[in-house]
Amino acid sequence: MAIVDLVMPKLGESIMEATILKWHKQPGDAIALDETVLEIATDKVDSEVPSTAAGIIQEILFNVNEVVPIGTVIARIQTSATQLVSSIPSPPPTSHQVPSPTTTQPAIQQSLINNQITTHKPITIGANRFYSPLVLNIAANEGISMSELEKIPGSGGEGRVTKKDILQYLAVRTQPAVSAPQELSIPQARIQPSTPILSTSSSVTSGNVEIIEMDRMRKLIADHMVKSKQTSPHVTSFTEADVTNLVLWREKVKKDFEKREGTKITYTPLFIEAIVRCIKKFPLINSSLDGGNIILKKDINIGMATALPSGNLIVPVIRNADQYNMVGLAKQVNQLADAARQGKLRPDDTQNGTFTLTNVGTFGSLMGTPIINQPQVAILAVGAIKKRPVVVETPAGDSIAIRHMMYLSMSYDHRIVDGSLGATFLTAVAKELESFDAERQL
Repeated sequence: MAIVDLVMPKLGESIMEATILKWHKQPGDAIALDETVLEIATDKVDSEVPSTAAGIIQEILFNVNEVVPIGTVIARIQTSATQLVSSIPSPPPTSHQVPSPTTTQPAIQQSLINNQITTHKPITIGANRFYSPLVLNIAANEGISMSELEKIPGSGGEGRVTKKDILQYLAVRTQPAVSAPQELSIPQARIQPSTPILSTSSSVTSGNVEIIEMDRMRKLIADHMVKSKQTSPHVTSFTEADVTNLVLWREKVKKDFEKREGTKITYTPLFIEAIVRCIKKFPLINSSLDGGNIILKKDINIGMATALPSGNLIVPVIRNADQYNMVGLAKQVNQLADAARQGKLRPDDTQNGTFTLTNVGTFGSLMGTPIINQPQVAILAVGAIKKRPVVVETPAGDSIAIRHMMYLSMSYDHRIVDGSLGATFLTAVAKELESFDAERQL
């Protein structure tokens, strides 16, 4: 008989923990190699965890809705069925967890943390700390704003707030003020709801209304959007492009393209191609900020905002987009979009984007002011393509013609990207689209 540890898999460079959504197997159940054991959720995407061995589930170490650090043992598999697992006692999960700096704290350290909470000493914690979906859900249900959440001392790795931390805080927070007259030693701004997306309404609703609780993904999206606005000073520039040649070319080739390649050609790969060319001319757009250092990204990984059937939004990433031709880009776009809508994206499919494209014109919008997808420094939005009469300059003189026009808008982080660079890059993308070769061959 051999015991195989099933660990929480690595889900991307920036993901440090995941929330357990559902166990597909229970102790005593047989499991095949690569068969799904459980479903997990991160702040990026939901995913399934397959078994790394065939055998019988001996024990499960974490419950549904618990947050587990990456690399932690979450279950044990008995690879020989000669012994009934049901006869083996199942100790509490906490007694079998592998010691980890993010999950196990010495008793004396925990005592100090508890003392911090009960004595209400001011705690200084850096902004934009990572919060697990479970912690965010608890905060939302209890009406804890983001500013208040950032004041809670965390015992997890890198000061992260765990489920235990926030529950301890709530126990103290709900005590009557008369029993703790010194509780508000933290500045008054702490109790001001600076981020209403994380707090339930405290006002009395009246009239003919319906209260709808945000689902987990919507809460995460809301949290990311607020954090992005708090992190980056947003500036948005606008321009328009005559995309007549691009539209006519697509109309001419789309049927043959689908018949030959087995996939449709949309406008998205055409936009991505133009963006990639301009990023090579202006590489600072493809960067991020780390304190006082600008991180210039050599890989060009283009995220494309994709609407889900639920109404939520997710951003799958085309890695090394500059290495694909038009056929390759079209296939990547369609594969990722289909996987997103079917809920089959892998965790890596949403990681390490360096620039994001969002098509607000899909739903008829002429233009928009997109919010930067952190830690990127820019996001470009394309609006609906509309026929309009415009002045066309020709060698024979100016004339008015019906052309296919499209607005482009780009939001950028003014800490890195000045207006001159932002506007120049945006104009370059527009010129790339306008100069599209209508006689181009695939």
